[in-house]
Amino acid sequence: MIGSLRGTLTERWGNEVLIEVAGLGHRVVVGPTTSLELGEAGTEVFVYVHDHVREDARTLFGFATVEELRCFEVLLAAHGVGPALAQAILAVHPPAALQRVVADEDLAGLCQVPGVGKKTAQRLLIDLRPRLADVVGGTPGDEPVAVVGTNAAHDDVRAALANLGYGPDEVAAALEGADGSDDAQVLLRQALVRLGSS
Repeated sequence: MIGSLRGTLTERWGNEVLIEVAGLGHRVVVGPTTSLELGEAGTEVFVYVHDHVREDARTLFGFATVEELRCFEVLLAAHGVGPALAQAILAVHPPAALQRVVADEDLAGLCQVPGVGKKTAQRLLIDLRPRLADVVGGTPGDEPVAVVGTNAAHDDVRAALANLGYGPDEVAAALEGADGSDDAQVLLRQALVRLGSS
């Protein structure tokens, strides 16, 4: 079972990247936040990996931090949550934010995630409350912030959304009225919420 990969990012296809390790290419599904952090093709990268095995398929899911990986696995253990929904939740609420949402029983916050309605959100709060505190380091509100210039942040978010298959018009609409944050991860979460509600 693969737990991590360190190698060269060689290709991108939508939400998948190809990471070459010692001449062997691994296809890895990544969320938009991790995709943003990996950088351009040719970059040396490291990702934590969840090796998801089913009867008919084996898929590698990659994460920039161990907290994201652990949250992903906690989400998969929740009733009715598959890999796609787990990634969607982490795209909108990274680990420390998700911990805060669950601790505050913030139904509206969970309902910001595309595909999560009120009933699903209620079930998630029940399933996640006893499990999440043990896997997220720090305290709620301690999310790491990677600050870059505003134009660079917008460019990074445009590239990440394009890699996920969104067209130029959708990307422009998602970034319209952005709050001016110069944190690319904050902008990306806001854009994904807008795209999910449109």
